[in-house]
Amino acid sequence: MKNVHEIEFIIKDKEWEKLLEESFKKNVKNTKIDGFRKGHVTKELYIKKFGIESLYRDAMDLGLDNAFQSVMKDNKDLIPVVEPSVDIKEVDEKHIKYVFTIITKPEVKLGKYKSLGIKKEKVSVSKEELSEEIDRLRSRFAEIIIKENGEVADKNTAIINFEGFVDGKKLDGGSGENYPLEIGSNTFIPGFEEGLIGMKSGETKELKLKFPENYTPELKGKDVVFNVTVNEIKERVLPELNKDFYEDLGYKDVKTKEDFEKKVKEDITKRKEASIEDKYIDDCIKAAVENMKIELNHELIHEEIHRMLHQTEEQMKMQGLTLEQYLQATGMSMDKLEEQMHPEAENRVKARYMLEAVADAEKIEISDKDADAEAKKMAENYGMTKEDLLAEFGGIEVLKFDMRMRKAIEIVKGE
Repeated sequence: MKNVHEIEFIIKDKEWEKLLEESFKKNVKNTKIDGFRKGHVTKELYIKKFGIESLYRDAMDLGLDNAFQSVMKDNKDLIPVVEPSVDIKEVDEKHIKYVFTIITKPEVKLGKYKSLGIKKEKVSVSKEELSEEIDRLRSRFAEIIIKENGEVADKNTAIINFEGFVDGKKLDGGSGENYPLEIGSNTFIPGFEEGLIGMKSGETKELKLKFPENYTPELKGKDVVFNVTVNEIKERVLPELNKDFYEDLGYKDVKTKEDFEKKVKEDITKRKEASIEDKYIDDCIKAAVENMKIELNHELIHEEIHRMLHQTEEQMKMQGLTLEQYLQATGMSMDKLEEQMHPEAENRVKARYMLEAVADAEKIEISDKDADAEAKKMAENYGMTKEDLLAEFGGIEVLKFDMRMRKAIEIVKGE
């Protein structure tokens, strides 16, 4: 591939001899040979006993950093996009030949990336969506109260004692006391929750049911009898649509039901607009990527996979899990997880290089002044100092890159 550069670097003669000498001094410290104190073996005897080849490994390591620095200094035009690798092609007592593999940015041949003909969805909010959102908001402030002199109904929570019997014998694990069961949650087997509807507090009832066919092998299809007593009934009472409720939601300027519905509709519209915009951008980027030509090195995709793994690990930490625990819980191996991430990683890498190529083609440049202004603006929005924001971002150059990519996205999505 055109972006793979192999560069040789040879250390020989006195310079290599010096590295071998340093290797000997390092290794001899822990060497014990009969007739000599530990660490006092002569070089000639050491080589006679262990061979000069035993000094090569440490000598290679000792010379590696300087060799790499020299290669990068002599090839300043080669900017690696992944960590360069090194192989040892030749080594003997006279010299060593390192071969560094430097992978630079892959060549991108842009296709059509503007006026892509992607249609953006129109935003609309149905009456059902508005009603569901209002119910959701009311549910957040619902009050749970005891239902006096009432009967168990759908959505109520019945506090029950129950005991199950199969073939006249008590069902193992099939009993409980003061168990809170929400009717309609489908927590118990079919017919159980439905059988409680209409019962009153203090009432006892016998439910004759049958385990479903997809239940555990020892119980599937079997008849079961549950003796159930309702101790207490609780119901959720939704708040009234009034000024107090609107203020609880933070809608201080909302006074009427009409204003409230208008405000909720505006909030739904904003969320849907953001979602539609994200999808539109993704569709435009996908189309532009499909129109371009690029040959990706597996190393680029591999590095992106590891970046994604790190992100997954951080997300797991926020949930109190390790990546190992996540893999164990999902029954997935690390190799399988990486394989699963491969298509997304490839898409991400392609999208990044496409946008960089667009930024180059459109001659997009971000000045220090513009980046500084953006950093101040973002810091104000997040309630932090500019210095802290840049530290979180990774520095001004990372912010400039991000701004450049955002401008490239604006060009690709067009409109």
